[in-house]
Amino acid sequence: KIMTTAGNGAVKITIINEEIECVKVFCFLGSVIDQTGDCGPEIRRRIALGSSAMLSMHQIWKSKDISLTTKCKMVHTIVFPISMYGCESWTLKKADRKRMDAFELWCCRRLVRIPWTARVTNKEVLELIKPEISLDGKITRLRLTYFGHVMRSDPLEKAMMLGRGRQKTRWLDAIKTDTCLGIEQLKEKVQDRKAWREMAY
Repeated sequence: KIMTTAGNGAVKITIINEEIECVKVFCFLGSVIDQTGDCGPEIRRRIALGSSAMLSMHQIWKSKDISLTTKCKMVHTIVFPISMYGCESWTLKKADRKRMDAFELWCCRRLVRIPWTARVTNKEVLELIKPEISLDGKITRLRLTYFGHVMRSDPLEKAMMLGRGRQKTRWLDAIKTDTCLGIEQLKEKVQDRKAWREMAY
């Protein structure tokens, strides 16, 4: 299968008289790649996988023999990594962030066994769990860590990162928003590993 990332997608490639199928979306190395460069389909897929993992452990969440602290650690080490796989390269739109926030709150409510229909606000649910860092915060941390790693590596990788993006909102724009720094300031900042690590964490 092949996928084009520019033009109208009307590309025909034939190998030994067999035409290769041209697709708009396909799964590569565990992640869904979209023709438009939109991360939305992959994010929705990751949330679905995380939800499935959460539901498969319902007996654990119901158990009174396991403390809430331990259950929270299990969510952060088992469920969230599934929903965050590959998030370092995501370009999150406002709608994507809302989906991730809703997923996190859904997980929190299942932990404390408070349904959406109960008259308990999201703020009250979070106060019960007292998360060390939000799911969105984890994604931001991983994205900044990855950015620092790439910026200190091969010039070709940096050229690819700093070039024109196919997405309406580029990945680099998210880094600028996360740090409130311009590209030249970022280039200088990442050279100091300790300072960059402190910023990311």
